[in-house]
Amino acid sequence: MNAPWTVNGERLWEALMAMAQIGATPRGGVCRLALTDADREARDLFVRWAREAGCRVEVDQMGNLFARRPGKEDHLPPVLTGSHLDSQPTGGKFDGAYGVLAALEVVRTLNDLRCETRRPIEVVVWTNEEGSRFAPAMIASGVFAGEFSLDYGLSRCDRDGVSIGQELDRIGYAGPRPCGGQPVHAYFEAHIEQGPILEAEGKTIGVVLGIQGIRWVDCTLEGTAAHAGTTPLPARRDALLGAARVIQAASEVAAAHAPEARTTVGELRVHPNSRNVIPGRVDFTLDLRHPHAETLQAMSEALRAAFDRVCAEQRLAGQWQEIWYAPPTAFDPDCIAAVRRAAERLGLPHRDIISGAGHDAKYLAQVCPTAMIFIPCRDGLSHNEAEAISPADAAAGASVLLHAVLEKAQE
Repeated sequence: MNAPWTVNGERLWEALMAMAQIGATPRGGVCRLALTDADREARDLFVRWAREAGCRVEVDQMGNLFARRPGKEDHLPPVLTGSHLDSQPTGGKFDGAYGVLAALEVVRTLNDLRCETRRPIEVVVWTNEEGSRFAPAMIASGVFAGEFSLDYGLSRCDRDGVSIGQELDRIGYAGPRPCGGQPVHAYFEAHIEQGPILEAEGKTIGVVLGIQGIRWVDCTLEGTAAHAGTTPLPARRDALLGAARVIQAASEVAAAHAPEARTTVGELRVHPNSRNVIPGRVDFTLDLRHPHAETLQAMSEALRAAFDRVCAEQRLAGQWQEIWYAPPTAFDPDCIAAVRRAAERLGLPHRDIISGAGHDAKYLAQVCPTAMIFIPCRDGLSHNEAEAISPADAAAGASVLLHAVLEKAQE
């Protein structure tokens, strides 16, 4: 290749905009919760596009989609590339979908160039990456990697008690292919950064070195529901007051481990949720993140101590359940180098970066050489309907993905 190949950026952008119509929200984002009708419609569109590109599409037992472009030696383990199509309740157009459609554009571009690869290439769509409907996140890639059992994955339920297995059956995406157990030569995932670093530094490509660790905790505080007007302050067992103090402690724990620590309370459910009743129970979530496992453990221990202290001081019963731990993950040096070489060949400004968000690549790194490619998003905003990227950056990231995938697919 005398001049570096690039993808068809206009075609990629058209695909992104078409996918964004599925589950579109009035404020410009998308709502495609995992295994809803909108998710099914998005999957159907992807399958149609993949077949039109000459791919054979298979569905595994967790509903993961695999669109295979054959290789000259088709028996060899494939190069996987992709991401997810499910979203947050008020998500943006590009989180996940960009990685899927950039991977599809790689296949389309290779078709245009009549380029045969030694190994097959499979574009993958992972089920329930977000974890916003079914917890934990990245459940299907976790089953694929052997982190979770198939029974565990299929049994995860949403708040209405509906399981992943039931919804896969309902939308027609419970497949026969075994989930995992197949050899994979390498995995690449393109994604928006979901943070402000690349945009602030004027870099087009983030060469992702790894993913920081994550702990998810479900918490419950129980006191006594009582009349707001007749119960004196000393007699109150106010669960919401206790939750507020735990939330404050979470912020203090993050500040104590600045600048890399993150703590977030993203869900808060107050019972009985009446204006003139002292809350008798509060259920809430904790999300703790740090690039180093030892620090993340220290953060968890400090916050648990604060939780226990609040229970004692406020005379509350407390339940603390860690439902998910994803250790910090380092990506494969050779795959990282392939991404860096691609950015350099294309003349794109780039920098090394650690992912603050979790991705399916975290679990794929447990079973095969893995790396990620980031592109900037406007104001670092993600998990928000205002999420935005530029067509030029989208094409640049997909072109980097093209060269990295091609390098590994020719090995």
